[in-house]
Parts: sequence; C-alpha cells; structure tokens
Amino acid sequence: MTMLIIGIAGGTGSGKTTVARSVIDRLGQDKVTFISQDSYYKEHKHLSKSEREAINYDHPLVFDNELLIEHLQLLRQGKPAYAPVYDYAAYGRSTTEKVELKPNNIVILEGLHVLSDENIRKMLYIKVFVDTDPDVRVLRRALRDIEERGRTIQSIFQQYLKSVKPMHEAFIEPSKKYADLIIPEGGHNEVGIQLLSILTEKYLTGALLADEI
Repeated sequence: MTMLIIGIAGGTGSGKTTVARSVIDRLGQDKVTFISQDSYYKEHKHLSKSEREAINYDHPLVFDNELLIEHLQLLRQGKPAYAPVYDYAAYGRSTTEKVELKPNNIVILEGLHVLSDENIRKMLYIKVFVDTDPDVRVLRRALRDIEERGRTIQSIFQQYLKSVKPMHEAFIEPSKKYADLIIPEGGHNEVGIQLLSILTEKYLTGALLADEI
C-alpha cells in the first residue's frame, strides 16, 4: 500500500492542528504519523539570541524543507525518521531531544507553508487548506503566544503587522489555490473533518486507492 500523505495548510491560528488531531482521533493514533512543519525551523546557531529573535519566522524560507522532504522519503521507504524539537524560548532546536517518526500507511503533515513549496506539494496525495477569518486567527495566535511562549501583547502586535499579516497575504493565502479540499473555520467544521476522515478511512480499508483520490 502506498503511503498516503495528507498536507494541511492555513494561516496562523486557523485551526490546522485541530483538524489534524480530529482526523487522527477518528482513525486511531496508531494508524497515523503526525508531522508539524514547525519542528523544521532552520537552525541559526551562528547568530546571537537577539539576532535569532529578529528573524521573520512566517516566511516560507525559514523552514528546512529539504530535511522535511528527506524524512518523508525515509518514511515512504518504511524507515523511521527523527524530527527536530524546536525550542521557542531559545529560538533554536533542542540539542538533547528528537521525536521519532514511525512509518505508517497515513502521514498528516501540518504547517503554514505546506502548500507553498512545490517540492512538498508533489509528495501530497490530499492537499487541505483551513480557511478561517483573520480576526479569529490573530486572537488565537495572541492567546497561544501569551500562554505558551511568554510573549507580550505589544510584541505580538508588532510581529503581526511586520511579518505575520504580510507573509499570509504574500504566500499563505495564494497557496489556497493548490488545495483539493478547503475547510472553512477549521476545527468547528464538522462536515469538512468528516469528509477528510471518510476519504482516509476508505483508503485504509482498501476501498480507495491513493491514485484515485
């Protein structure tokens, strides 16, 4: 059976992870390998922390997509891969931790620029875009950055105007045209999640081949 790779893209705070987790919960944790593109931020050890803080982390080139693709290819070959663990407080990869990615029939790849990169798109059998209103997305991001990353409202506001909004308009929103399935309102769209889950379940049972999707 060909490994089915599902790519889920969308803006910050759109609900990409919620959609991915909902599908995984329906199918079973043991049947799906989940990969977050956020794990593949490029390493910048040669820069000071203040210089790393100034990097535009919403630009597509900030991701180490070559390593990500290498890991997807390993999984296709039935071999495990070891994803980096990104330390948001240090603005760099953990030097002690990695996450084992086990080969599986289904892989779900989630991230801002999953559909922005042509080489990644070529590896996807189902391309999904989670489309959520900008005001909802920015509020979700603000809550996450405050609660999980210790950010201030002022820094979140400045980053949104300087990089988040322009990068969304320049790269993320245009990538929607590559999607096979658009799910408005993310995790709140039960019908969209069910549709994606049904397609994946049919593939698992052999009722649908990857080439038929």
